[in-house]
Amino acid sequence: MATLSRIIKKAASSLIPLANRTVLHRNYSSSIFITPLKNCISSRQIFPRASIPTLSFSSQAKKEPSSDESLLGCLDDEIQCALESDDHEVVEAPGGFPFKIEDNPGEQTIKLTREYQGEDIKVIVHMNNLVTGEDGEVDHDDDDQAEGGACSPQSSVPLVVTVSKGSGPMLEFSVMAYPDEISIDSMTVKQPNASEELIPYEGPDFTELDENLQKAFHKYLEIRGIKPKTTNFLHEYMINKDSREYLNWLKDLKAFVAK
Repeated sequence: MATLSRIIKKAASSLIPLANRTVLHRNYSSSIFITPLKNCISSRQIFPRASIPTLSFSSQAKKEPSSDESLLGCLDDEIQCALESDDHEVVEAPGGFPFKIEDNPGEQTIKLTREYQGEDIKVIVHMNNLVTGEDGEVDHDDDDQAEGGACSPQSSVPLVVTVSKGSGPMLEFSVMAYPDEISIDSMTVKQPNASEELIPYEGPDFTELDENLQKAFHKYLEIRGIKPKTTNFLHEYMINKDSREYLNWLKDLKAFVAK
């Protein structure tokens, strides 16, 4: 009987630790799900949800001009400046001007024509070194030389003068016209039907000719209308033409960009 009592007590004592372990296990297991939830709640309380900034675009925001619009604005400004200049008006030829002027817009040359005692005279006038100062005048004083001894540039207008008689040979002069002065650079006789492959003899440099012969050819051209009174007008005319061509060029550029 005593032995049975000891067996029962021993069994009861072995069940108590098992029960304690079961309770602890249940408490531990429940803490796995409860504790993180508490931590999650507390973290929201400590670190509230950050607000995400939103970007708003106004439909009335200022639009930057495109490159074409900027270019058109610059062209408009330049055209306005050119229009305000008096140089774009056509210069009228003075009384007694012996040549007929052929001036085609868009070309950088003009052509002068006339007849003189059975001769056909043609002059091609180029825009070359057109220098303008106040009132369109150029100062030629020796005291106005640039530092270092270099002379200030002079305005000059290149001319190609052709004198022909019927269907025969032509006499061609290359002339540089300065204010109140004409310089013959070269002179040659050209055959009307000469092959372009041939290189004709053009004679010596004009400055190498006898001085009296040089003066005679200057007089020859003067009689036919190539003289300072004519070339001074051409200087003014070509400055004016350059301004007109520049204005038309700007307008053509604007029309192209604006398409």
